[in-house]
Amino acid sequence: MFQDKKEIEKILSALGEQLEALNATVPELVVCGGSALNVLGLVKRATKDVDVVAFTERNSAGNIHLKKAEPFPRELDTASQKVARDFNLPEKWLNPGPTSVVDFGLPEGLMNRVETRAFGKYLTVHFLSRYDPICFKLYASVDQGMGKHYNDLLLLEPDAKELEEAARWSMTHDVSENFRQSVKELLIHMGHKDVAERF
Repeated sequence: MFQDKKEIEKILSALGEQLEALNATVPELVVCGGSALNVLGLVKRATKDVDVVAFTERNSAGNIHLKKAEPFPRELDTASQKVARDFNLPEKWLNPGPTSVVDFGLPEGLMNRVETRAFGKYLTVHFLSRYDPICFKLYASVDQGMGKHYNDLLLLEPDAKELEEAARWSMTHDVSENFRQSVKELLIHMGHKDVAERF
């Protein structure tokens, strides 16, 4: 369990050191979830892991392409396991849990909004900025029920325009009528009946 930004950054720095010791070149990580929100100061709460939503690739023109973060490269897996051992962390403290979202499409322009940090010479992490977690948290609040995701969504204080865009993005991931109705109910619960009525 990571208690705060400082602890998350300490662990990622240790991961960078392990990759350097292995002289391992691994893809740049795109990180979402509670760890990203903490590092960027958007929320302050404990989180159990670091969620890698995607890896980056560059084509011959230097353009960034995102791909699913599984399986992990062997060197990244080895380095993360050494960090887990050294800091008494769960084996899967670094994981691709949310990476299936890549199959359905990420919010447009996501990489233009990330905040990028280097943890040594061998580890670059792109943290999702405020807008994209609003999309993910709204979807998760509908899909999994009100809990930590809904609480995070409230802490991000989305306005009506952001909620409408997040809702439209979420409904591309689940096109069922039941999901659409659940989105509307959530928006109404949040005090945005006007937004819900647009669906």
